[in-house]
Amino acid sequence: MVDVLVIGGGNAALCAALMAREAGASVLLLESAPKEWRGGNSAHTRNIRAMHDAPEDVMLESYAEEEYWQDVLKVTSGLTDEKLARLVIRASSQCREWMKHHGVRFQPPLSGTLNLSRTNAFFMGGGKALVNAYYRSAEKLGVQIRYDSPVDSIDIQDGKFIAACVGAERIEAKTCVLAAGGFESNREWLKEAWGVNELGESPADNFLIRGTRYNNGVLLKQLIALGADSVSDPTQAHMVAVDARAPLYDGGICTRIDAVSFGIVVNKNAQRFSDEGEDFWPKRYAFWGRLVAQQPGQIGYSIIDSKVLGRFMPPVFPGEKADTLEELARKLGLDPAALVKTIQTYNAACQVGTFDHTIMDDCHTIDLEPPKTHWALPIDTAPFYAYAVRPGVTFTYLGLKTDETAAVRLQGQPSKNLFVAGEMMAGNVLGKGYAAGIGMAIGTVFGRIAGTEAAKAALVQNMEAQHATA
Repeated sequence: MVDVLVIGGGNAALCAALMAREAGASVLLLESAPKEWRGGNSAHTRNIRAMHDAPEDVMLESYAEEEYWQDVLKVTSGLTDEKLARLVIRASSQCREWMKHHGVRFQPPLSGTLNLSRTNAFFMGGGKALVNAYYRSAEKLGVQIRYDSPVDSIDIQDGKFIAACVGAERIEAKTCVLAAGGFESNREWLKEAWGVNELGESPADNFLIRGTRYNNGVLLKQLIALGADSVSDPTQAHMVAVDARAPLYDGGICTRIDAVSFGIVVNKNAQRFSDEGEDFWPKRYAFWGRLVAQQPGQIGYSIIDSKVLGRFMPPVFPGEKADTLEELARKLGLDPAALVKTIQTYNAACQVGTFDHTIMDDCHTIDLEPPKTHWALPIDTAPFYAYAVRPGVTFTYLGLKTDETAAVRLQGQPSKNLFVAGEMMAGNVLGKGYAAGIGMAIGTVFGRIAGTEAAKAALVQNMEAQHATA
């Protein structure tokens, strides 16, 4: 019987497997995807948000605990467990040397990467390189890895993990780490959570899944049904406004549209519906998917003019381009008169000061609802450009409640041998909202904790067994 069973194949699962193996436990990792699609959503990541008190190799200046905490507090609107959030923040400062030891390499951020050079460390080669490095290290350390092994159910008795079932196969282990992701790939569950809106639409029908198709939430649903304590709301998620032409699955980072704060966003009625300049894009980009999801037809249109070209990471595919706003509206299928009126009203409200997209500048609107509080420039310089966007779900926040030991809690009691990490518990820290790179911080920190605690619990069982036979 293996000491530690890790269910999942992304960043959190790999961190747990590596830590447990380093602690001397035997480890089996079950990845539901085939080898070529291993790594879950982690393969699409680029960076980790990390606290640091002084400049480091690829991180500028400093990013202290209190500033990090205030960023979390702001994006979640207070829907966060402060104790666990601060645990993640503090521990994030200690992760990178361990990550380097396991083959992860970092690089300075490129221009256009959301102004994150002070707060986030970027992976050389992106998330796929990170995942591959961890798998290589795990194999060298003797972690057993099985692909194409989705776990259908787990056996829990009196709050204790007994076994996992992969089809007809039953796999027993002394301890288990759950790191199998959220339920973002489960369309039926998304539809159930989002229901039908006032227009009779099922919003989830128009959601795109930015990451893996293998996160179906099977074990999450089972654990909640068995009485595991849960956190967050099933409609809360990391949701990004992505290119409406993106694929249904695995579009990843390249489908994001970063032009939002440089212009306006309108719905299918050519009306604005939120403040495009409320905060820096790294703290707001994951709100816009949810905002678009609440619009008719779950579609929006990011509109800019030529003045701002070159100030943001360009989308992979060109948007619509036109010499007049009327022509642009026709290409988008919008009412030309309505779009022209919306933009004229916006332009008239712009109070242009000193435009600077690297700071919270003084370019804003007056007497406009919704306002644009920063980076408000008139849209008046042809040619004009537009990108159609839809909600892109990265991962869901409904998860299992835990504590600083990463233990799953069943009816208020922490399990002694069942632990959780990654997306399956991220809702403890992220009740809503998102700040770039914090998902990787949560997964890395709690993956390391879960692996350590699982190994400790397994080794205690081994010693007790030895004493019993002595």
